[in-house]
Amino acid sequence: MSAAAILLLLIGIWALKPVFAEVRGLEKVVALANLCFAMPLAVFGAEHFSAAAGISQIVPKFMPWPLFWTYLVGCALVAAALSIATNIEVRWSGLLFGIMMFSFVAMMDLPGALATPRDRIAITLLLRELSFGGGGWILAGHAPGERGAGRVLINIGRVILGVAAIFYGIEHFFHPLGMPGVPLEKEMPAWIPARVLIDYLTGVFLVIGGAAFLANKKARTAATYLAGWIVLMVVVIYGPVLAVSLLDPSTAVKVEGLNYFFDTLLFGAAILALAQPVKNPGGEKFR
Repeated sequence: MSAAAILLLLIGIWALKPVFAEVRGLEKVVALANLCFAMPLAVFGAEHFSAAAGISQIVPKFMPWPLFWTYLVGCALVAAALSIATNIEVRWSGLLFGIMMFSFVAMMDLPGALATPRDRIAITLLLRELSFGGGGWILAGHAPGERGAGRVLINIGRVILGVAAIFYGIEHFFHPLGMPGVPLEKEMPAWIPARVLIDYLTGVFLVIGGAAFLANKKARTAATYLAGWIVLMVVVIYGPVLAVSLLDPSTAVKVEGLNYFFDTLLFGAAILALAQPVKNPGGEKFR
């Protein structure tokens, strides 16, 4: 998983160099959307190969050959990561990745959330997978050659991210010691200063950003700042937590650290995708 992240980082930097040199200011952060989106896909694809036996256990029981599906999804994730990192045929990789994530939601996350409607973690995971799929569709909508269909894909992703951001923001106020971004069970380590303040600030940014996405008012500006904050949290909070976990002798602890880091990075990247400029058939820029 670590090797996949490093390899995709190098590929993404190589592909990003000409674009990154042309933009200025916060647009440099927005330009990182594809790279930030692709790295987690490569990591999760590698996990499907390195932990295939365990992952195959969560394949729905009505589907035959669970190990086959585990490896197939791993191949699909790696292929999508390469496509998105190099910005080649993203209209297809983003679209198909989104369909795959929405299928996972329909087959696994939605039944789990309906079975335990009071379980905030089940709802959080459902919205997280929807956000990942929505981010894929937003990238596809931004791809060259997309017109009216691209606008539809972006709007679907925008609404999904708006709902998820508001729910996650509210959760930060009820659980102000949790890791910022995607509010799961893991808490910030005690050595991180101002933990409550970090969570409250994150909650405020998420609610404001989510409202802007749903209203489609200053959505691109809100996405830029919100995604920038989440990526910053990934670097300054999840980064040290990941470093500590990788030093632990337990493989399970290492995998947990990698998953938390790249799950949150992928959520931030989905929002960052929304910050990219795009034109509709009439030439009007999405704001």
